[in-house]
Formats: sequence, structure tokens, C-alpha cells
Amino acid sequence: MDVYELLLRIILSFLVLFTLARIMGRKEISQMTFFNFVSAISIGSIAASLAINQNLSIRNGIIALAGWAVFTIAMGFIDIKYKRARIVTTGQPVIVIKDGKIMDNALRKTRLDMDALNSLLRQNNVFSLSEVDYAVFETSGNLSVRKTDSKQTVTKEDMNIMNTKPNVYFASTEVISDGIINTKNLSKLHLDTNWLKQKLHQAGIQTPSEVFYAEVQQDGTLYIDNKDDLVH
Repeated sequence: MDVYELLLRIILSFLVLFTLARIMGRKEISQMTFFNFVSAISIGSIAASLAINQNLSIRNGIIALAGWAVFTIAMGFIDIKYKRARIVTTGQPVIVIKDGKIMDNALRKTRLDMDALNSLLRQNNVFSLSEVDYAVFETSGNLSVRKTDSKQTVTKEDMNIMNTKPNVYFASTEVISDGIINTKNLSKLHLDTNWLKQKLHQAGIQTPSEVFYAEVQQDGTLYIDNKDDLVH
């Protein structure tokens, strides 16, 4: 392979890889799940082979890159459309700290040790476990942390500038996702579908299928996000 062919391969592999990355979207970069990780490695390997492996023709290299990109986009569509498939491909968030207590089994399940957990807490500006009320290990590898009340930032509500409602539940809980009612979560909250449908009717919504996402807030109110929201 001469210098000109090498330069051509490098330029083509860069342009194709850059174009495919733009098409596949930001999630591939910002939220590295299990599938995204495998996809990124595979596409990177194919691009490297296209650049320097003379046994791989330019045509076949581009076809391989495009084929893998199509497969990645299709899996992304399935993740959005089907929740069960999303659980398989990306996993589920895991509670690692609850009520200020470390969930040992959850740590083992996520293969996190205390050093790694403390490192993730420090990234959230938490330097002591005593400051943590609730922590969730997300599928992207990030840690979402809720501090104890004594460590929360003071707000207008705390200063009685705005009226406050007492918390009924420990945390906000999903009850509808993409039009499907989560009966398991409703049961955990000691609620039923009749209560949920009544709240939806009060909000002018006839069926759960009209709702993209809904969750019961800590104060017992229902947050609702309709499908097909318009962006102004």
C-alpha cells in the first residue's frame, strides 16, 4: 500500500466515522451503556482496519461501517419503543444507598467497591456518607445522589417564601411510561389504577395511552407529561 492509498484510507475512514457518529446521535457519546460500549469498540475497530489494513477493500470497509451504524440506530429505536428490550440492552438503575444505609447486595450486583462508590460521591460534591440519604447507580455509570435534609441547599420554600406541602412518599415514583401503567410501582405506593385514572381525568386525559410519562411526586401529586409535546 503506497502513501497515497494510505492517506485516502485515513481521510475516508475519518469522514465516514464522523458522519456516522453524527447520524447515530449524542447518546452514543454522552451515555455509554453496555450496548453503546460494544458499538463504539466495533465501529472504531472497523474504522482502524479501513485506514491501515490493505486486505480490507475500501468498499467493504465502508459497507461494514454503514452496516454496523444501521444496526446501532435500529437498536436505539427498539430501546425507545420497547421498555423490556431497554432493560436487556441497557440494564436498570440500582439503588446503592437507601435511607443513609449502604445496600451491600446492590454494591455486589453492580461490582462497585467502597473506593469506587466514594469516588462517585466525591464527583457529586459529597465527601461523607453521612451526607447521603439516597443514591442510585445509573445505567450510564453515573451516580445520582440525594443529600440528607440537613445538607440540602436552602431554597425559597425552606425560608417559607413559598407554601410547602409535607412529603407523603420518600421519592418520586414512575407510574406511567410510554402509555403503559406500572402497576407494581402503584402497589408499592398503596395506590391502584382507579386512583390513577381519576387523576388523569381531572387533568383532562381520557386514557393512559395519551401519557408519555407520569410519576407520583413526594407530596402525593401526580406529574404528567403528555405524548407528542410541541416544542416552541
